[in-house]
Amino acid sequence: MTLITHIRLVSTSNSKNNWQTDNTIQFINNDIEIFVEEKEIHPLRKIQQAARKIEGLKVQQAVLSGDNWDEASQWAFALGFTCVNKLTAVEFTGSDEQVTKLNNKLAVYAWSRDLVNQTPAQLYPEKLAELAANFIKEQAPQQVTIQTIIGEDLKQQGWTGIYHVGKASVNKPCMLIVDYNPTGDQNAPVTTSLVGKGITFDSGGYSLKSSVGMFDMKCDMGGAAVVTGALALAIKNGLQQRVKLFLCCAENLVNGEAYKLGDILTYKNGVTMEVANTDAEGRIVLADGLLAASDTGSKRIINAATLTGAAVGATGGDYIALFSLDQPLAAHAKAVADNNNELLWQLPLATWHQEKCPSAFADTANSRPQPGGGAGGASNAAGFLSRFVPNNGQGWLHFDLASLYHSNANNMWAAGATCQGIATIADLLEK
Repeated sequence: MTLITHIRLVSTSNSKNNWQTDNTIQFINNDIEIFVEEKEIHPLRKIQQAARKIEGLKVQQAVLSGDNWDEASQWAFALGFTCVNKLTAVEFTGSDEQVTKLNNKLAVYAWSRDLVNQTPAQLYPEKLAELAANFIKEQAPQQVTIQTIIGEDLKQQGWTGIYHVGKASVNKPCMLIVDYNPTGDQNAPVTTSLVGKGITFDSGGYSLKSSVGMFDMKCDMGGAAVVTGALALAIKNGLQQRVKLFLCCAENLVNGEAYKLGDILTYKNGVTMEVANTDAEGRIVLADGLLAASDTGSKRIINAATLTGAAVGATGGDYIALFSLDQPLAAHAKAVADNNNELLWQLPLATWHQEKCPSAFADTANSRPQPGGGAGGASNAAGFLSRFVPNNGQGWLHFDLASLYHSNANNMWAAGATCQGIATIADLLEK
């Protein structure tokens, strides 16, 4: 088993006749070279795929060397090479500034990916809130304040979505509120609010999932991991703006107290919602987080969630699905994602999507009583969420994290969490 391997990147248009291991990597003594054609259309993808192959050789630690590694190519290698039990097993090269930046990024992604990979027994709602709060606090101990609203206090304070989704579990639901305020001024404006879906396990409730559909539902708190990681990375990179983080944490389980299809919930903004599908619980809890974010008066609200299977179907699971009613902001987010080499694709959303989940008994239902919520399910979910943001959706971005988790390893990713989206959201915070 190889403990440390020096890995060089070689850009070449030379003959590949002497290459070994499927014409991408070559062994020289105890080192490995990765070859990428100079005219390769997707060189970073090739590097990530090569890193997966190298990891598959049971290499335990990768040390990057040589002069051809820029920041983007090193990060592509790290994404392909890292996996469970090896989430930080890459040694970067280049200037001290570049190495520090990459190490900070790798540490944040490793924390977030490990969080998503934890079992439901390890990670219940209050534990998720505790770990996220501690992680942000570690980045800036003097600039962070924490509040956690738990159990019956959610009901008393009107956070009806989180309370009802989580009330069937012995593990109490909660909302975590993190205030990062580097200004020292309690009256400083909140520039951005982040909202994350933190369903630590999703059985589907009374709309019970199949065993196969339930198997990976430990990852349903991935949105919380991504927005927490994004804030941590932005802080590491020197964020000087006030940001608030809201995590909506619950287990969606079944008992005699569980919420049921046909129940009607009334949110703080007066919107009434009929439960048409207890397995569309993410949007139910996110509505509370978006209302809390709206109360801050922040000009930008960004939420992230593993929200819909429809987004996976639309993007193939390779892209983050983006929804927004603010087209200039959406275009900016797409440019930021491109700059960070994260795959993001905007899907349709208009104000009339609010009417796509009708109810005869309430202002809206949370879904349609059809498999996957019917046609356009991801857009319909976004339309539901748009009822809970201010200014007709101006300043709001919704990330449906279709590419966050893979049940099995493939030629790009190890099995488990990818946490794609952290770099893009962190960059949006900084800019």
